[in-house]
Amino acid sequence: MNRIKIFDTTLRDGEQSPGCNMNLKEKIEMARQLEQLGVDVIEAGFAIASPMDFRSVQSIAEMVTGCTVASLARCTKGDIDAAWEAVKCAKHPRIHVFLATSDIHMEYKLKMTREQVVSTISEMVAYARSLCADVEFSAEDASRSDPPFLAECYSAAIASGATVINVPDTVGYSTPEEMSGLITFLRQHVPGIEGAEISVHCHDDLGMAVSNSLACVRAGATQVECTVNGIGERAGNASLEEIVMALKTRKDFYQAETAVCTGQIYRSSKLLSSITGVPIPPSKAIVGANAFAHESGIHQHGVIANARTYEIMNSTDVGIPQNTMVLGKHSGKHALREKLSSMGYSLSDGELDEVFARFKALADKKKVITGSDLEALTLNRIHLNTAGCQLVSHVVNAGYGVPNTSCIKLRRSGKEMEEVAIGSGPLDASFKAINRMLGLNIKLDSFSLNAVTDGEDAIGEAVVKLASGDGIVYTGTGLSTDIIESSIRAYLNGVNKLMEAAAPAAERS
Repeated sequence: MNRIKIFDTTLRDGEQSPGCNMNLKEKIEMARQLEQLGVDVIEAGFAIASPMDFRSVQSIAEMVTGCTVASLARCTKGDIDAAWEAVKCAKHPRIHVFLATSDIHMEYKLKMTREQVVSTISEMVAYARSLCADVEFSAEDASRSDPPFLAECYSAAIASGATVINVPDTVGYSTPEEMSGLITFLRQHVPGIEGAEISVHCHDDLGMAVSNSLACVRAGATQVECTVNGIGERAGNASLEEIVMALKTRKDFYQAETAVCTGQIYRSSKLLSSITGVPIPPSKAIVGANAFAHESGIHQHGVIANARTYEIMNSTDVGIPQNTMVLGKHSGKHALREKLSSMGYSLSDGELDEVFARFKALADKKKVITGSDLEALTLNRIHLNTAGCQLVSHVVNAGYGVPNTSCIKLRRSGKEMEEVAIGSGPLDASFKAINRMLGLNIKLDSFSLNAVTDGEDAIGEAVVKLASGDGIVYTGTGLSTDIIESSIRAYLNGVNKLMEAAAPAAERS
């Protein structure tokens, strides 16, 4: 079996997806989960992009010990220096440099000749290698580059010390046959390539990112770059869960395997969805709600007789929890820990205390607490910000033909404040009251409300996207059996993130 390395770029390329930006706390939580998932490389960010990006890459590099931590850098000394400063504390650091090699990029974006591009690659890869023993070089827009020239660029990178060469289908233009053929061509025409990792990074603009990546594995690629849930710019990246489970399920065909702990896939997917506020489509392969559901009578009969008639994987293979233990208001902390452990959650004592308190509050409202309820409570803990504004109480007056008013009371830095506002509806009034109280002028970009579980006492999960004056979008989420309360909590969660990002660095620390 060929060992395929999984290079996860959820925190870099994935975060570039509109509305998917994460704060430091969320990135660290996601990085912890990626390490538990067993990926080989975490691309933690683009260190030169901003002080926040640098800080997050550095924090992840300090924390993660079980896999390589990489930072992206353009082929400039400033970028490479910033990347190295951010990852040098990692147990396994990597600098990932890139430069475009397609004619259209060189002419219109870089305004460089082929000779200048090759010279820059040689110089900058060598410089990166003088700092770090592990250097990856990516030829941006490789799939639309002239193959002989692309081979020349990779040859220069390897000769200058690159340990990994990455072949990106940057705009999702290629097909499986073309990507496979390109990998075969490079293996035949790049001197020294047998001593380097061959990586692929495919985008999903034509819906072929996963197929293209798997075709490259068949052709000899040894590393696949992907993201959880396939998030990323435009139509996204190759989906990590689909790549991994395709290799596991069709090991006979691909003759390849990964080191990923597939039992952590579902938790990773749900965590990312909770952080970004982007729901997982029901029909999403591997992790969607319908991935292991059977409604057709013929299918149901077959599955009852033998699950293998219609299921090529078990839901437990990817860590989808089985609801076998019922919890209620009389359940103790030990039972809660056991239930969460069976679902793949390993919480510290402090985190368990926090979740247990919220569990007890929910149990007073619901007779039976389901696994989905617990999952929502556990994942939502990362959104809580005890240093920001806390909801104390709310009173809403709403109806048809009468003014919709909301009275909101908040606590901030130990002091309580209260405001009343009128709006076109109860939520509009509530959001206006919060804005007026805190002196904010922000735009509600989007709002959604979903039931976490079934039934009339289901938890409602509200997700808001708030746009600040500088155009940055912040995601807020809130949970409650009262949908107005969950909406107010979601809005306040987004506001806290916005105010935290706007606060001076000294104040945040």
